[in-house]
Amino acid sequence: MLWYNYNDIEKKEMKDDLKKVFDANKVNGFIKVTESPTKTLTSEEKAILNRKGNVLFNSGDINTARRIFLATGYSDGLTRVGDNFLKNGDELTALKYYLLAHNRNKAGALIQKTAKFISALIAEEE
Repeated sequence: MLWYNYNDIEKKEMKDDLKKVFDANKVNGFIKVTESPTKTLTSEEKAILNRKGNVLFNSGDINTARRIFLATGYSDGLTRVGDNFLKNGDELTALKYYLLAHNRNKAGALIQKTAKFISALIAEEE
């Protein structure tokens, strides 16, 4: 009887599938060059890319994960990218990613904070 490590088999299949997706959607060596999701990706391709993006994000490669999440329009991933920017003090970029993720709660909180700041600046001018 043969025993297979299904994680190894799944990883190999995921790697092979991911290579096909990357090869089919290559643009001058970049994963993505715009901020709107790629319309030509199938649900299966998006799922493969999102899994790879999650692995990259969790391993600390935020930039590559960000590019993948932009390509797929993966809102949870985009929200986590926004959280990372916020944690590093870049509120404007965090807001951008929350808006791209359609995360109204997190975007709204930053919009309110920005509005209060602008109101305070205006009040100082008067």
